[in-house]
Amino acid sequence: MKTPSVSFEFFPPKDLEGSFRLWETLHTLAPLSPSYVSVTYGAGGTTRALTHEAVTTIGQHFGLNVAAHLTCVDASREETLAIAKSYADAGVTEIVALRGDPAGNAKEFEPHADGFASSVELIAALKEAGDFHIRVGAYPDPHPEAAYDGADVDWLKRKIDAGADEAITQFFFEADTFFRFRDRCAAAGIDAPIIPGILPIASWKGAQRFAARCGATIPDWLPPMFETAIRDGREDLLAVCIATELCTELLEGGVGHLHFYTLNRPDLTREVCTALGIVPKVALSEVA
Repeated sequence: MKTPSVSFEFFPPKDLEGSFRLWETLHTLAPLSPSYVSVTYGAGGTTRALTHEAVTTIGQHFGLNVAAHLTCVDASREETLAIAKSYADAGVTEIVALRGDPAGNAKEFEPHADGFASSVELIAALKEAGDFHIRVGAYPDPHPEAAYDGADVDWLKRKIDAGADEAITQFFFEADTFFRFRDRCAAAGIDAPIIPGILPIASWKGAQRFAARCGATIPDWLPPMFETAIRDGREDLLAVCIATELCTELLEGGVGHLHFYTLNRPDLTREVCTALGIVPKVALSEVA
């Protein structure tokens, strides 16, 4: 089994404690030489300025290839493209283009009066605006807003046709979920790379909340396993084992790249990578 390439997702710090956690996360994972790292927006675009600061700082101080998240939420087209231009001016030409979660307490996404109505519109505008490498989201399990069976494949096809270069999936818990989605995408004529998103479960309660929010299916075997592990104080060990087994099955099925949702808690991701044969290529003293 060939050792995969990897990438990591971080979220921007909201306070001093968060800054220390992100810095520690970078020091832990940067030596694994990821192909790139990405930095999210908060819900509703609430961390837009913090994301910009984190993206530029990571690129400057760690020498990593950084992809910035950009959404359609609560901003005009002009404002959104100005943010993209500021990234390009800072040498950041990789964008993760997303529609984004609803702003504030809204239950449904409402486009800004002068903004992009969908990620497809955003992708097309970015493609015209500059030489960006654009990644987009994909949903192996049905998105909660999917209007019909197969809508997620159709939406991904529109994103790729609009100019997206590759897709990163939402997390899932069984390899067959990804393989079925990959097959449906291929049948629909999607030939862009589809990268599986991996969530090492740092918090079982948190993972359940995330799954409910994005539509990820929790298999029947998972809850009792975690309940037992939590009772015995071995939930981290179980999380590493589950994520490692999932990654192994994906690699055996032809996947060559894995994208980890780290939640700025790097230890589980590092242990999974170690189990997969991904070892530090540079010393910590060389990273910063």
